This record gives sequence, C-alpha cells and structure tokens, in this order.
Amino acid sequence: MCGIAGFLGSNINPNGTLVDMINAINHRGPDDKGVWFDKNDGIGFAHSRLSILDLTSAGHQPMHSVSNNFVLIFNGEIYNHNELREELESISHRNWNGHSDTETFLAAIEQWGLDTTLKKINGMFSIALWDKKSKNLFLARDRIGEKPLYYGWVNEQFVFASELKSLKKFPKFNNLIDRNSLALYLRFNSIPSPYSIYKDIYKLEPGQVIQLNSDSKALKKSYFWSIEEVFRDGCNNRFTEAPEVIVDNLEHVLSNSISSQMQSDVPLGAFLSGGIDSSTIVALMQSQSNSKINTFTIGFNEKDFDEAKHAMLVAKHIGTNHFDMYVNEKDTLDVIPLLPKIYDEPFADSSQIPTFLVSKFAKEKVTVALSGDAGDELFGGYNRYVFSKKTFNKILKTPILLRKFFSKCMLGFSEEKWNSILSGLLRKRIANIGHKVHKAANVLESSSHRDLHFKLVSQIQNPSDWLLYGNEYPSVFNDETERFLELDSIEQMMAYDLISYLPTDILTKVDRAAMSVSLETRVPFLDPEVIKFSACLPIELKIRNGVTKWALREVLFKYVPKDLIERPKMGFAVPLAEWLRGPLKDWAEFLLDEKRLHEEGFFNVEFVRGKWLEHLNCDANWEHQLWNVLMFQSWLDDNREI
Repeated sequence: MCGIAGFLGSNINPNGTLVDMINAINHRGPDDKGVWFDKNDGIGFAHSRLSILDLTSAGHQPMHSVSNNFVLIFNGEIYNHNELREELESISHRNWNGHSDTETFLAAIEQWGLDTTLKKINGMFSIALWDKKSKNLFLARDRIGEKPLYYGWVNEQFVFASELKSLKKFPKFNNLIDRNSLALYLRFNSIPSPYSIYKDIYKLEPGQVIQLNSDSKALKKSYFWSIEEVFRDGCNNRFTEAPEVIVDNLEHVLSNSISSQMQSDVPLGAFLSGGIDSSTIVALMQSQSNSKINTFTIGFNEKDFDEAKHAMLVAKHIGTNHFDMYVNEKDTLDVIPLLPKIYDEPFADSSQIPTFLVSKFAKEKVTVALSGDAGDELFGGYNRYVFSKKTFNKILKTPILLRKFFSKCMLGFSEEKWNSILSGLLRKRIANIGHKVHKAANVLESSSHRDLHFKLVSQIQNPSDWLLYGNEYPSVFNDETERFLELDSIEQMMAYDLISYLPTDILTKVDRAAMSVSLETRVPFLDPEVIKFSACLPIELKIRNGVTKWALREVLFKYVPKDLIERPKMGFAVPLAEWLRGPLKDWAEFLLDEKRLHEEGFFNVEFVRGKWLEHLNCDANWEHQLWNVLMFQSWLDDNREI
C-alpha cells in the first residue's frame, strides 16, 4: 500500500516539489520513498511505500521496466500476481529481482500492454505509468474504486496524487472551491467521482484509464471494465441449480477470494463487528489458517450503539485471537478535530469516527486488515431493498396527488414529535423512528424506483435550500443515462449502490481512516469473481421471504449459529443528535456563527441557523444534515490558506 504523486509538463523545481508532494502523504507509506524526474519531458513521479509484499529494496518505486521503456508507480495490491508470474515465465524466461507485485505488474505491462494487463489483474490499485517511447502518461484505477487517485490542473500544470493534500503542495496552488461539487456533497455526504471540492481537480472513476501526451493537454478517457456488462452477462446466465448447491458454490468463491487476500509478509487480521458480512469473512479466514486470526472490534458505552459484545461471542465461537477496546465519549469526540486532515475534502458519514478508531486500534497489532464491506450491495443487505420490494410497488398504484397529501401530513409533525407519539404506540422500540417517518414522507412523492432510490440516499433532499449559488452536477441517479435496464427494480438499486454509494462513501471512508494510521485494508467481497457470482445470483436468493442476504447467511451458518447473528442491523453509528446538543454544542455554534456564515458566503444563513436552533430546542432532529454543514465548515477552517 502506498501513496503516489506526480506531474507532467512542469517548469518548476522538480525534486523539491516531488519531495513536498510525497511528504504530505507520508502516512500512506512510511517505510520507503522514491522520486524520479525526466527533465527532457518534464515528467516527475514520487512514491511513498507501506511495505506489504517483499519488504526488501527490490520493491522500491518508482520502478523501471527491464527494457527501461516504462516507469511505474503503484498504490495497492495485486492478489493474483503469482499466477501472472507463472504465465509470464511460461512465455519467456525472466530473472526476477524480488517477489513484489509491482515488479509483476510492470513485467505484465511490458509483455501484454496496459489494457490487457488491467483486464488480467485481480486487485485494488491506482497507478501512474510513463511510456518513454510514446511520451504518454497513463493513470488507472481499480474496478470498483478501492484506491483513490486525483488529477487535474494547477496553474495550467497537470498534476496527480493519491490525496488532495499532496496536490496542494504543488507551487502556487490556488484552485477555487467548486460550489456545484459542494451541492453534491450536501446531498450525498461526500463528493462522487469525477468531481472534487476544487475546480479543475477531478477523481479518476472506478475502472477508468486516462492518457495524456506530453505535447497535448487533451485527455483520452477509456474504461477497462464495466459493471453494467457484468450484470448484463449475469442476467443471461442466472444460476439454476438447487439453492444448497449455489450456497456451496458461493462459499467456494468467497474462500478463494479470501485465500488470495491473506497473502502478506507482515501481520494480518480482520475487522469484526459481529454482523453477517464481517463474520463471514472472519469465519472463512479462520477455516483456512493454521493459527488464530487476529480480529478487532471497538465498543461503546451507549447500549444502542454497541456491537462489541456480539463480536466477542462470534469471535469466541470461531476461535479467533480477539481484541476489543471500549471507547468513551471523550475518545470519540477527540477524533473530530482530526477529520478534515484525514479526509482531505469534505466528508460527512459520521461512521468515519469509529472507523478511524478501530483502524488505529488494529494498527497496534497488524499492518493489514480484511473487512466485510460490499456485502450489502452485492447480496441485498440494506433495508431500502426490502422496503422497495415489499411496499413501493403498492405505493406507485396510489394516485400521486393522494400521495403528496399524505406526505404533507407526515411532514406536519417534527421528527421529535413523531418519536414521542410512536414510542407510546409501538410495542417494539425503533431507533430514530421520527427520522424514518420523514424519510417515508419524501418517498411517497417518488415517481419511479430510480427516483425513490435517489431520495433514499439523499441526506439533504434540496441542497439549494441550504446553499448559495450552487447547482448540482448530474449524478448517476439523475443524469440522462438509464442503466441496468435488464435488472429488476431491486437489483437496479443494488447496482446503483455498487457504483455510487460504495466507492464514494464506504470505500473512501475506510481508505482514508485506515491509511491515516498506515494500515492496509482489503475487501474480499470485491474480488471480480465474487462480483460476477453476485450478478448471476437470482434476487430470490439474495432477499428471500423478507430475509436479507439469504445466500450469504447460509454460508455463515455453516460456521456460526443463527442465534449469534440474527439481530437488527446496527451499522457503525454514533449519537450525533445528543452530542450536538451537549458536548459539541459550543464547537458547532462556533462553526455556525451567523456573522461567520455571512462572511464566508456559502450557505443560506437564515435557513441553516433555523435548522440549528430547531435541533437545539428539540423541535426537530437535523443531526445528519447539520453534520454535513459542520464537516464542510471544519474543513474550510483547516484550509484557510486556499
């Protein structure tokens, strides 16, 4: 795992700039550094290394090919690099310098070309490749977007890096905040690719390759992998075997993925929440290991937010070497001032706090940790899928005017009022029921499943109410492209989450949190074969009789009893509403100061202040929406020089 940075066509002091750029992301790779510059073409590469495979100097980057025609910097892991080595050796004899996957990657490019190599490799990565003969720079990112890569122009110079803080070390960085990206951020908690918080700076999209010639500023863009094609092929090749056979096959595919991702020359472990996804990963890891797997969980004193006790029971049954750490309110609140630096651009998924804490905790024992991310998107885990399957088709049959009337009535009471009313009527307590009622009210006005999904994943339904002078860029939910038409409505939602919510929110959250403490994370569910398997899996085996992730549960229940697993989904939440009215009140008031908001000129001051006061007075719960604003304000404070 590493950090990469560089530029093309620069007329500035190369070595000093490259050192500054790579030092800014030293946390991504503290074990080794390297810079390379070709003054004739004005191309410069910088690399910081977190040594995982081949800890010797044979893995040093930037790395030059045997022919000396290619120079590569690489952030990530290639899980099938041993198989690729065998294939390369069958073609021609090679004298390898070491056993790093970077050397394999570079040899494969020299043998087959970049496009074929990208299609062959199984891994997570972002790369920069310089072709000396053609004088072309290539940037590429993995299929789903596990590893980040920013690129763009600073003072008309082309630059790229793993994180924004590296680009900001380029001389005279003065790129302005993009208000349209800010509008997207308010809606989604984070900024989806290809956009960033700054004008003229972009994120490489998952599965994308860009090419830039030293003599031209025109970018050529292409894709080496298409999730739409995967799902299209899956629709044409649905599994027809008996459910128990399909479950056995799923176990086999997952086991292969996990086996390949357990390769490491440094200590390895896994995150364990005790939920279905992480428990499945850990169970299959332990089944393939001769020693106890290290597993990590953090717990909270607040009962409604604590999963540590469940994780401990699962770990005990599986037989892992389990570590848990209970954190108090101060531990969690102390993380908040660090968030702007960790996430580098506005990011407001509040589970970023426990994600950082568990990453920091795990780093004390291991350098690599496997996670259960992507299980929900691939196997049907989110409640919105069940809701849509059970309810929304019936809702669509109701006349739109009647739906709008009921929606208005439901929004007539505040979230806090609904909490009060329904807590006395319902036999079973449902956390934050008022928020769910308001979300349902917005859903009632949906015109289609795509529109429904858009509303469900929108943290702020109308960013224009909160923001001044910002118009949203199109997203996958409201652009003109209709995707995944061959899928049914529920599968469409899952596919949209796979290309939007997963890379933009979940994978970004984990990458930045883990890499801030120099911890590599791996996601076995994102193995290409697992994704292909999911695409072929009938929806009836994903959500069966109202049970989410049915096939995945059946794999897990071979290793862990049902009663240890089957409980309501909790997520990685924190008590934001209470914090904002209590220990974070002064901090929030400082960031939402009326005079300050007027001077900065980003937000509708009266509207934002009104929501803040409603929240303080318990007239409504605006915790998530206010967190979006507060994380931007905190980020703005940390970037005042811009």
